[in-house]
Amino acid sequence: MIATAALPAQAHETLKLDAPKPNLAPTPPMGWNSWNKFACNVSEQLIRQQADAMAASGMKAAGYQYIVIDDCWQKSRDADGNIQADPERFPSGIKALADYVHARGLKFGLYSDAGSLTCGGRPGSAGHEFQDARQYARWGVDYLKYDWCHTGPRNAEAAYTIMAKALRESGRDIVLSICEWGTDHPERWGPTVGHLWRTTGDIFDAWSGKKDWSHGMTDILDMQVERAAHAGPNAWNDPDMLEVGNGGMSTTEYESHFSLWAMLAAPLIA
Repeated sequence: MIATAALPAQAHETLKLDAPKPNLAPTPPMGWNSWNKFACNVSEQLIRQQADAMAASGMKAAGYQYIVIDDCWQKSRDADGNIQADPERFPSGIKALADYVHARGLKFGLYSDAGSLTCGGRPGSAGHEFQDARQYARWGVDYLKYDWCHTGPRNAEAAYTIMAKALRESGRDIVLSICEWGTDHPERWGPTVGHLWRTTGDIFDAWSGKKDWSHGMTDILDMQVERAAHAGPNAWNDPDMLEVGNGGMSTTEYESHFSLWAMLAAPLIA
């Protein structure tokens, strides 16, 4: 998800990562993310249903661990700057939802953005990185997808390093999924900062083609050439989430899509 907006210049952001990156993704992460199917139409009822389905369907047994809520779960910040979930869609709060997911033997993920706003126009984490990381830890978050909308002139490596440091000081082990779209060569700095990094813009549910800033599956595949050398335990190339089952390709095309992502050692996020 890509958008642009102004943000005060932070060209001199520098921060040293003192704590080592936790060993949370020795193999590519596997799980489910809400965006490709539901976009902003997320709620605690939906996430509970998906957690139940993953636990009962055999996906959990096959190694799928993460239930990740993408954009639009957040609504505002309170008077102290603490990020708040949408009270209509998540009336029980994020902590209760994370507890529900954990009770099914799964791990829980959230989404935020390095900009002033998320791609969906909700509050981003710029200037609130440490505050948000502590909140995620209190809620029981295990995985953070961190996007790159509304970032203005921010330096990508510096911005993601800030959030990486915040997560490592939060008191909880949290996977950092860098969603920077491959623009600033995250394969060069991502292995130190995060556990996986996006290599391209968004995928859309088609065998090939281009739609706005999104690309069909085989176009995304072509962009992965010569990237394998950068990948390894706790440092994975991410060609974006799977579209399998969303209706835009045939069964054979989806089987190819899944197989190719597996061959790439890509995260398998349904």
